[in-house]
Amino acid sequence: AMIITITSSQDPRLDALRLNERQLTTIAQRRSTLAAGRFIAEGDLVVARALAAGYKPEVVLCDNEQAACFDDQITQLGGQCLTAEIEIRREATGLGVPLSALGVFYRPEPMIVADVVAKAQRIIVVEAVDNPSNIGAIVRCATGLGWDGLICDSTSADPLSRRALRVSMGSAFSLRFARTNDIAQTLSELRAQNFKLFALTPDENATNISDVKLESSQKRALIFGSERAGLSTQAIANADALVRIEMNPEVDSLNVAAAAAISCYALR
Repeated sequence: AMIITITSSQDPRLDALRLNERQLTTIAQRRSTLAAGRFIAEGDLVVARALAAGYKPEVVLCDNEQAACFDDQITQLGGQCLTAEIEIRREATGLGVPLSALGVFYRPEPMIVADVVAKAQRIIVVEAVDNPSNIGAIVRCATGLGWDGLICDSTSADPLSRRALRVSMGSAFSLRFARTNDIAQTLSELRAQNFKLFALTPDENATNISDVKLESSQKRALIFGSERAGLSTQAIANADALVRIEMNPEVDSLNVAAAAAISCYALR
């Protein structure tokens, strides 16, 4: 195996690490069901999880300790393992923080909704959740609480974006994920596979989440909408039940990531 030492921050081998989201993948790619470009894994934990999940690295920049640790895996998967002094690593991240590992990986072939539905018992569906930190937090609590599928509409943020991966600590790598361009179609597909669909809403006419009773064998899906606009009318129309989190009546709603954490726990 070969560890390459970089001595200049202008070394072209670092170019891929400098790409921003728009250059790694086009917006159309990030928001569609197409195979799309690359993603950046920040930090030794996220890099380790990407490698363990079998994602192909293009280039990974490490400190000496992480280079020794990751080099064999990176080389086996066809990538380049680079090491550099702290100042070069600080500059390479564009964050002013010298990470012990920073990698550019190729994205996997995207799954289609049917792939996710076929193998899952507990699915999260999100529409118009466009903040990557929220998507990252939803992914992290989903995997932590035993939910095994995520379906995002075309206006939601990308679980493999830098910020989402940073927040989810790479747990996105172990969650089956697909995009949908037609939420109503996806929900009817879920219902056809015997999923019970719960749409989360602050509406006071909705059922309190603590009153929902489910057999443990019952497949279930939770639907979350944008914090500003709430759920679309088609999401509400296609749900089996509208559910709400009981809360202080003087507070109108919770952040979507907090609502997802409570709901994933309550209906797990």
